[in-house]
Amino acid sequence: MKFLWPQMLWLLLLVPALVAAYVALLRRKKRGALRYASLGVVKEAIGPGQRFRRHVPPLLFLLSVIALIIAVAGPNAVITLPSQQQTIVLAMDVSLSMGAKDVDPNRITAAQIAAMKATRPGALIGRPLAKKYGWKIGDKIPVGTTIWTNNDGSNNWAFDIVGIFDPTPQFERSPLGSAFWINYDYWDEARKFDNHRVHQFILQIDNPSQGAAISAQIDKLSENSPDETRTQTENAALQSQLKQLADINFIANSIVGAVMFTLLFLTANTMMQSVRERIPELAVLKTLGFTGGTVSVLVLTESLMLCLFAAVVGLVLSAGAMKIVGSILGPSTLVPMVVVFGLGIAVALAVISGLPPALRAQRLNIVDALAGR
Repeated sequence: MKFLWPQMLWLLLLVPALVAAYVALLRRKKRGALRYASLGVVKEAIGPGQRFRRHVPPLLFLLSVIALIIAVAGPNAVITLPSQQQTIVLAMDVSLSMGAKDVDPNRITAAQIAAMKATRPGALIGRPLAKKYGWKIGDKIPVGTTIWTNNDGSNNWAFDIVGIFDPTPQFERSPLGSAFWINYDYWDEARKFDNHRVHQFILQIDNPSQGAAISAQIDKLSENSPDETRTQTENAALQSQLKQLADINFIANSIVGAVMFTLLFLTANTMMQSVRERIPELAVLKTLGFTGGTVSVLVLTESLMLCLFAAVVGLVLSAGAMKIVGSILGPSTLVPMVVVFGLGIAVALAVISGLPPALRAQRLNIVDALAGR
């Protein structure tokens, strides 16, 4: 088994970190439990089954994280499918003279294009794809499909590699650099249904700002015809395809909302616990002359530093992840507006979670705090 994006498997390093954090949390709770007079009474109240069941939710969460990371890595396997065998012999001169440019763009490219035209089941593939699977010119490649069946009703297609092209550096790591080009006429005649129809045209325009106007002009050409077109950007087309599977925006917003609520709860709980454990220290500060407002500002500053540090770390990791994903799906960067928005959310989270403990520290009574009441 292989993975389409093995770089994503590095995220599995987070699993030991999550386990270590959970164990540390259990030990911290265990130290807090030592304050009870008798641990036997607590164990009898909890029961043996309850002690085990409390570990089930974290275990299920850990397994779901592992499964999600493996799924994102894209596991795949090469399965050999039966196909009709035909012997095709290709002879091509690979000497340095084939690099001459008396034929545009050069002799080797022109020869591969000619071989593609002469071989109906021929295929031109990108060099990254050929290196990935160890293919070479003359190999017969079986391809399976769940949609486009042959006239004989089978789902198996076989193509002969007649040429390997070198993509430009701009597209070397993109899907276009690993493209698998076939003869449309051969495929159109051999498929069982929807013949003589094209599902998609890809156009490149010089000025992206004119995209909407050009799209309207293209759609106007087929207006009120049996086959009207819908022209849109590649980004909009991808989102439309994803929405056919599920409402991705709703799912993403739900996940982000759940994460924000959890972060708010954890941050608020951390700040409350921090203030609760340092009540005597805050009382000493008030004894030394610090006003209630100054103490509350110190608590808010601590909350702000905690949230901003986490936000900066998250943004740095996001920028690194976008570079990894961009090397697969195309160039992508973290725009400044996202950075500003992320830091703004961190500040709002710090204020909301740090305000209750800050108010408690402001109203702290020195005598009761030093007495432990």
